[in-house]
Amino acid sequence: MSKTFYRIGQIVPSSNTTMETEVPALLRSREAVAPERFTFHSSRMRMHKVTKEELVAMNREGLRCAAELADARMDVMSTACLVAIMAMGPGYHRTVEKELEGVVRENHCDAAVMTSAGALIEGLHIMGARRISLMAPYMKPLTRLVVEYIESEGIEVVDALSFEIPDNLDVGRRDPMQLIEDVRKLNISNVDVVVASACVQMQSLPAIEAIQSAIGIPVTSTAVCTTRRMLDKLGLDARIPGGGALLTAQFASSLSSAAA
Repeated sequence: MSKTFYRIGQIVPSSNTTMETEVPALLRSREAVAPERFTFHSSRMRMHKVTKEELVAMNREGLRCAAELADARMDVMSTACLVAIMAMGPGYHRTVEKELEGVVRENHCDAAVMTSAGALIEGLHIMGARRISLMAPYMKPLTRLVVEYIESEGIEVVDALSFEIPDNLDVGRRDPMQLIEDVRKLNISNVDVVVASACVQMQSLPAIEAIQSAIGIPVTSTAVCTTRRMLDKLGLDARIPGGGALLTAQFASSLSSAAA
Protein backbone atom coordinates (compact mmCIF):
# COMPACT_ATOMS: atom_id res chain seq x y z
CA MET A 1 0.00 0.00 0.00
CA SER A 2 1.43 3.37 -1.02
CA LYS A 3 2.27 5.99 1.58
CA THR A 4 -0.41 8.67 2.01
CA PHE A 5 0.67 10.78 5.02
CA TYR A 6 3.86 12.81 5.09
CA ARG A 7 5.59 14.89 7.76
CA ILE A 8 7.10 18.16 6.51
CA GLY A 9 9.88 19.66 8.67
CA GLN A 10 11.32 23.15 8.44
CA ILE A 11 14.31 24.75 10.19
CA VAL A 12 13.00 28.26 10.62
CA PRO A 13 14.46 31.61 11.76
CA SER A 14 12.75 32.52 15.02
CA SER A 15 11.28 35.69 13.51
CA ASN A 16 10.05 34.01 10.31
CA THR A 17 6.26 33.96 9.95
CA THR A 18 5.94 33.14 6.24
CA MET A 19 7.34 29.70 5.47
CA GLU A 20 4.98 28.11 7.99
CA THR A 21 2.09 29.72 6.08
CA GLU A 22 3.06 29.64 2.39
CA VAL A 23 4.41 26.08 2.23
CA PRO A 24 1.35 24.67 4.07
CA ALA A 25 -0.96 26.81 1.91
CA LEU A 26 0.48 25.29 -1.24
CA LEU A 27 0.32 21.73 0.08
CA ARG A 28 -3.24 22.26 1.34
CA SER A 29 -4.15 23.36 -2.20
CA ARG A 30 -2.59 20.16 -3.46
CA GLU A 31 -4.69 18.16 -0.98
CA ALA A 32 -7.78 19.44 -2.81
CA VAL A 33 -6.69 17.65 -5.99
CA ALA A 34 -4.56 14.71 -4.77
CA PRO A 35 -4.90 11.99 -2.10
CA GLU A 36 -1.74 12.65 -0.06
CA ARG A 37 -1.97 14.50 3.27
CA PHE A 38 0.68 16.49 5.12
CA THR A 39 1.48 17.62 8.64
CA PHE A 40 3.87 20.50 9.35
CA HIS A 41 6.59 20.73 11.99
CA SER A 42 9.28 23.32 12.76
CA SER A 43 12.32 23.94 14.88
CA ARG A 44 13.54 27.52 15.31
CA MET A 45 16.89 29.37 15.19
CA ARG A 46 17.16 32.79 16.86
CA MET A 47 17.33 35.76 14.45
CA HIS A 48 15.84 39.27 14.49
CA LYS A 49 17.82 41.56 12.16
CA VAL A 50 18.82 40.43 8.69
CA THR A 51 22.54 41.20 9.05
CA LYS A 52 25.46 38.97 8.15
CA GLU A 53 26.50 38.77 11.81
CA GLU A 54 23.08 37.49 12.94
CA LEU A 55 22.89 35.14 9.98
CA VAL A 56 26.23 33.55 10.85
CA ALA A 57 25.14 33.07 14.47
CA MET A 58 21.82 31.64 13.38
CA ASN A 59 23.45 29.09 11.07
CA ARG A 60 25.20 27.52 14.06
CA GLU A 61 21.83 26.47 15.45
CA GLY A 62 20.77 24.57 12.34
CA LEU A 63 22.27 21.24 13.41
CA ARG A 64 20.37 21.32 16.71
CA CYS A 65 17.16 22.00 14.82
CA ALA A 66 17.79 19.12 12.42
CA ALA A 67 18.29 16.75 15.36
CA GLU A 68 15.04 17.91 16.96
CA LEU A 69 13.08 17.36 13.75
CA ALA A 70 14.75 13.98 13.26
CA ASP A 71 13.35 12.91 16.63
CA ALA A 72 9.85 13.36 15.18
CA ARG A 73 10.75 11.30 12.10
CA MET A 74 10.14 13.76 9.29
CA ASP A 75 9.79 12.53 5.71
CA VAL A 76 11.48 15.64 4.32
CA MET A 77 13.08 18.63 6.02
CA SER A 78 14.41 21.91 4.71
CA THR A 79 16.06 25.02 6.01
CA ALA A 80 13.75 28.03 5.75
CA CYS A 81 16.24 30.85 5.26
CA LEU A 82 17.80 31.60 1.90
CA VAL A 83 20.09 34.55 2.59
CA ALA A 84 21.71 32.93 5.64
CA ILE A 85 23.17 30.32 3.30
CA MET A 86 23.81 32.44 0.21
CA ALA A 87 25.65 35.07 2.28
CA MET A 88 28.26 32.44 3.17
CA GLY A 89 29.59 32.13 -0.38
CA PRO A 90 29.01 30.18 -3.60
CA GLY A 91 27.84 26.60 -3.31
CA TYR A 92 27.40 26.72 0.46
CA HIS A 93 23.96 25.08 0.33
CA ARG A 94 25.65 21.80 -0.61
CA THR A 95 27.85 21.97 2.48
CA VAL A 96 24.87 22.70 4.73
CA GLU A 97 22.82 19.88 3.23
CA LYS A 98 25.61 17.36 3.89
CA GLU A 99 26.03 18.56 7.48
CA LEU A 100 22.30 18.45 8.18
CA GLU A 101 21.95 15.02 6.58
CA GLY A 102 24.76 13.71 8.78
CA VAL A 103 22.94 14.83 11.93
CA VAL A 104 19.62 13.46 10.69
CA ARG A 105 21.12 10.03 9.96
CA GLU A 106 22.94 9.97 13.33
CA ASN A 107 19.53 10.41 14.91
CA HIS A 108 18.08 7.43 13.03
CA CYS A 109 15.85 9.40 10.66
CA ASP A 110 15.62 8.74 6.91
CA ALA A 111 14.20 12.14 5.96
CA ALA A 112 15.26 13.71 2.69
CA VAL A 113 17.26 16.84 3.56
CA MET A 114 17.36 20.06 1.54
CA THR A 115 17.72 23.84 1.80
CA SER A 116 15.55 26.67 0.54
CA ALA A 117 18.66 28.21 -1.04
CA GLY A 118 19.33 25.06 -3.01
CA ALA A 119 15.65 24.73 -3.85
CA LEU A 120 15.59 28.14 -5.53
CA ILE A 121 18.60 27.26 -7.67
CA GLU A 122 17.18 23.85 -8.55
CA GLY A 123 13.73 25.26 -9.26
CA LEU A 124 15.19 27.80 -11.66
CA HIS A 125 17.15 25.06 -13.43
CA ILE A 126 14.00 22.94 -13.74
CA MET A 127 12.39 25.93 -15.46
CA GLY A 128 15.36 26.24 -17.80
CA ALA A 129 16.09 29.74 -16.56
CA ARG A 130 19.25 31.31 -17.94
CA ARG A 131 18.33 34.93 -17.28
CA ILE A 132 16.19 36.09 -14.37
CA SER A 133 15.18 39.21 -12.48
CA LEU A 134 14.28 39.15 -8.80
CA MET A 135 12.81 41.10 -5.91
CA ALA A 136 14.11 40.90 -2.35
CA PRO A 137 13.61 42.71 0.97
CA TYR A 138 17.29 42.78 1.90
CA MET A 139 19.68 45.66 2.31
CA LYS A 140 21.60 46.12 -0.95
CA PRO A 141 24.86 44.47 0.21
CA LEU A 142 22.99 41.26 1.09
CA THR A 143 21.05 41.34 -2.17
CA ARG A 144 24.37 41.58 -4.01
CA LEU A 145 25.53 38.41 -2.24
CA VAL A 146 22.34 36.64 -3.31
CA VAL A 147 22.83 37.79 -6.91
CA GLU A 148 26.45 36.61 -6.89
CA TYR A 149 25.41 33.25 -5.48
CA ILE A 150 22.75 32.70 -8.14
CA GLU A 151 25.12 33.76 -10.90
CA SER A 152 27.75 31.33 -9.59
CA GLU A 153 25.21 28.61 -10.39
CA GLY A 154 25.10 29.62 -14.07
CA ILE A 155 22.04 31.87 -14.01
CA GLU A 156 22.41 35.52 -15.02
CA VAL A 157 20.56 38.04 -12.85
CA VAL A 158 19.49 40.87 -15.15
CA ASP A 159 18.02 43.05 -12.41
CA ALA A 160 17.32 42.93 -8.67
CA LEU A 161 15.12 45.19 -6.56
CA SER A 162 16.16 45.62 -2.90
CA PHE A 163 13.43 46.90 -0.59
CA GLU A 164 15.97 47.45 2.23
CA ILE A 165 13.94 46.24 5.22
CA PRO A 166 16.37 45.31 8.04
CA ASP A 167 13.86 43.95 10.58
CA ASN A 168 12.75 40.43 9.73
CA LEU A 169 9.31 40.85 11.32
CA ASP A 170 8.71 43.89 9.12
CA VAL A 171 9.68 41.83 6.09
CA GLY A 172 6.95 39.33 6.97
CA ARG A 173 4.38 42.11 7.37
CA ARG A 174 4.93 43.53 3.88
CA ASP A 175 1.79 43.37 1.74
CA PRO A 176 2.44 40.72 -0.94
CA MET A 177 0.07 42.43 -3.35
CA GLN A 178 2.46 45.41 -3.45
CA LEU A 179 4.69 43.21 -5.59
CA ILE A 180 2.26 43.64 -8.48
CA GLU A 181 3.24 47.31 -8.56
CA ASP A 182 6.88 46.72 -7.66
CA VAL A 183 7.49 44.47 -10.66
CA ARG A 184 6.88 47.47 -12.93
CA LYS A 185 10.19 48.91 -11.66
CA LEU A 186 12.04 45.71 -12.49
CA ASN A 187 13.93 45.23 -15.75
CA ILE A 188 12.45 42.04 -17.17
CA SER A 189 13.64 42.44 -20.74
CA ASN A 190 14.51 39.04 -22.24
CA VAL A 191 14.39 37.21 -18.91
CA ASP A 192 13.14 33.63 -18.64
CA VAL A 193 11.77 33.82 -15.09
CA VAL A 194 10.91 36.49 -12.52
CA VAL A 195 11.50 35.59 -8.87
CA ALA A 196 8.78 37.47 -7.00
CA SER A 197 10.49 36.84 -3.66
CA ALA A 198 14.11 35.75 -3.32
CA CYS A 199 13.43 35.52 0.41
CA VAL A 200 11.49 33.00 2.45
CA GLN A 201 10.10 35.68 4.76
CA MET A 202 8.80 38.17 2.17
CA GLN A 203 5.30 37.03 1.28
CA SER A 204 4.52 36.63 -2.42
CA LEU A 205 2.20 33.65 -2.89
CA PRO A 206 -1.05 35.67 -3.23
CA ALA A 207 0.52 37.78 -5.99
CA ILE A 208 2.41 35.21 -8.08
CA GLU A 209 -0.36 34.32 -10.50
CA ALA A 210 -1.38 37.97 -10.93
CA ILE A 211 2.21 39.02 -11.69
CA GLN A 212 2.61 36.13 -14.10
CA SER A 213 -0.57 37.08 -15.96
CA ALA A 214 0.44 40.74 -16.11
CA ILE A 215 3.96 40.26 -17.49
CA GLY A 216 3.54 37.08 -19.52
CA ILE A 217 6.69 35.52 -18.03
CA PRO A 218 6.92 32.55 -15.64
CA VAL A 219 7.01 33.74 -12.02
CA THR A 220 8.17 31.83 -8.96
CA SER A 221 9.46 32.38 -5.42
CA THR A 222 11.74 30.70 -2.91
CA ALA A 223 8.73 29.29 -1.04
CA VAL A 224 7.29 27.85 -4.25
CA CYS A 225 10.64 26.31 -5.20
CA THR A 226 11.01 24.86 -1.71
CA THR A 227 7.57 23.25 -1.94
CA ARG A 228 8.35 21.89 -5.40
CA ARG A 229 11.60 20.32 -4.25
CA MET A 230 9.93 18.82 -1.17
CA LEU A 231 7.47 17.07 -3.45
CA ASP A 232 10.27 15.96 -5.76
CA LYS A 233 12.18 14.50 -2.82
CA LEU A 234 9.05 12.63 -1.76
CA GLY A 235 8.49 11.35 -5.29
CA LEU A 236 5.10 13.06 -5.54
CA ASP A 237 3.42 14.89 -8.40
CA ALA A 238 4.25 18.58 -8.10
CA ARG A 239 1.27 20.14 -9.85
CA ILE A 240 -0.50 22.60 -7.54
CA PRO A 241 -3.04 25.23 -8.57
CA GLY A 242 -2.17 28.84 -7.75
CA GLY A 243 1.58 28.43 -7.35
CA GLY A 244 2.86 29.80 -10.63
CA ALA A 245 4.49 28.12 -13.61
CA LEU A 246 6.83 25.79 -11.71
CA LEU A 247 3.86 23.95 -10.21
CA THR A 248 2.06 23.37 -13.50
CA ALA A 249 2.16 20.58 -16.08
CA GLN A 250 4.59 22.70 -18.12
CA PHE A 251 7.45 21.68 -15.81
CA ALA A 252 6.04 18.49 -14.26
CA SER A 253 8.06 16.31 -16.64
CA SER A 254 11.23 17.46 -14.87
CA LEU A 255 10.17 15.65 -11.68
CA SER A 256 11.93 12.36 -12.21
CA SER A 257 15.27 13.86 -13.26
CA ALA A 258 15.17 16.42 -10.45
CA ALA A 259 14.13 14.12 -7.63
CA ALA A 260 17.62 13.20 -6.42
